[in-house]
Amino acid sequence: MTKPVPAKTKYAAFLRGINVGGNNPVPMAELKKLFEKIGFSQVKTLLASGNVVFETAELDAGRLREIITAAIERKFGFKIGIIIRTLAHLEKMIAAEPFQGIAITPEVRLYVTFLSDKPASKMKIPYESPSKEFRILKVTAGEIFSFLWVDRGGHTIEAMNVIEKEFGKNVTTRNWNTINKLVAK
Repeated sequence: MTKPVPAKTKYAAFLRGINVGGNNPVPMAELKKLFEKIGFSQVKTLLASGNVVFETAELDAGRLREIITAAIERKFGFKIGIIIRTLAHLEKMIAAEPFQGIAITPEVRLYVTFLSDKPASKMKIPYESPSKEFRILKVTAGEIFSFLWVDRGGHTIEAMNVIEKEFGKNVTTRNWNTINKLVAK
């Protein structure tokens, strides 16, 4: 009798701080090969900002983070933050329509910030910046949903500084369009 093959779970890994301003360069083709070498299957990357979709039978996200962090440090020579989510979690997040009611225009940027730890912030949510160009709509145990009006003078770096100051540096932010494309891969 043959052993049953364990079911595989689809995950997304979000790598923090790679390929930004020439720092921590990680070519996506090499990253894909590294994930395959670790033993993951169905590996796909999206954009150069470090978004990787893969499958594995491993169910412990913390263990996955350890394995990937160690492999990247061995291969590329630096340690980076990595946040892991199942694709099922991302699909539920999208289905919840966290930006419902926001008028989407070319001047509006929608973001999701992934937290590695449960938030300890006392910030009153929803939050609006004093200059009214940046808003945090919702904070969950693992994500922050925010948006920015670039036509009102909003800058992504300043918005992310607000998030890091309040929620810490163990976070990584992605454009909402990126999350939707990642789930569609």
